[in-house]
Amino acid sequence: MKKICDIDADVLAAVSRGVAIPAQVLALNEDRTFAPKYQRALCRYFIDCGAGGIAVGVHSTEFAIRDPEIGLFKPVLRETAGFIDEWCHRQGKKILKVGGVCGRTGQALAEAGFEEECGYDAVLLSLAAFRSDTPEVMLEHCRKVAEVMPLIGFYLQPSVGGRLLPFEFWREFVKIENVLAIKMAPFNRYCTLDVVRALAESGRDDITLYTGNDDNLLIDLLSEYEINGRKMRIKGGLLGHWSCWTRKAVELLDELHALIDSGNPIPPELLTRAIRITDCNAAFFDPAHGFAGCIPGLHEVLRRQGLLPGIWCLDPAETLSPGQAEEITRVHDAYPDLHDDDFVAAKLAKWMAD
Repeated sequence: MKKICDIDADVLAAVSRGVAIPAQVLALNEDRTFAPKYQRALCRYFIDCGAGGIAVGVHSTEFAIRDPEIGLFKPVLRETAGFIDEWCHRQGKKILKVGGVCGRTGQALAEAGFEEECGYDAVLLSLAAFRSDTPEVMLEHCRKVAEVMPLIGFYLQPSVGGRLLPFEFWREFVKIENVLAIKMAPFNRYCTLDVVRALAESGRDDITLYTGNDDNLLIDLLSEYEINGRKMRIKGGLLGHWSCWTRKAVELLDELHALIDSGNPIPPELLTRAIRITDCNAAFFDPAHGFAGCIPGLHEVLRRQGLLPGIWCLDPAETLSPGQAEEITRVHDAYPDLHDDDFVAAKLAKWMAD
């Protein structure tokens, strides 16, 4: 069993303060085989951007890697862990390694055990396989997985495979001892508030809240909640949106931490920037077509920078929606301060080298 106290102390302190954790995408060749060279380059990119962690085997990495006929779950998780360790060692850095865990309890325990063997620090626990179960069944599942690895709770929006999780679920979830953090990604203000309230009322101060609300991430990070006299903040982000233009995401989070520490008022410009970031997310995540192009949208941004060879997904039918490429071009050109093209261009050759 791995416990929270087993995580490197410096990494744990950074996670508690709040870091940027990009959700890793899956690098594929044109024949839809795994492309380790590009997967390694992405890890190097995230680390050099200053990310405080990387999440692998999550929605952006494509849940289909677990399909037996595809058989990529173990190779991708194992090799990516090695890529992270190798570059962190070379750069003198330490970050949080997060592994995604899915499925019913037997599958989830096997995945968590494998990720522990690979040196992951915590697991992001998807409950998508429990769409028709009671909260108590889900909670018992969570407790069992927490006996293997530290948990990051995951409120995934229903439109991409999640389910609504009531306040009562979160009230009990935050009682689980080995919970490190909670990623809130319901894309719903009421549901997000349920999680914050559950943690506030628990009295615990050792669980850190992370936004996964890619459509509202800056407002999440700027807001201070006050519940029953207790003030709460969402400290960092674990986001698919932050798997591209990552350098700017890290700079944004650093800026927000400095502002909050200063106690100064929120500048109106940040509220305007929040809308601009949401506009970018709409282009990347494709809500106009029910998020059908959310993963290839991220691939397209990275492909244009040279960090991926193409936008191929495991499912050949999963590709950009009509007009999505044009939308990505529009937001790229409209908001040059939000992309990191120059940073990537200066370092790409190093990241692609052996």
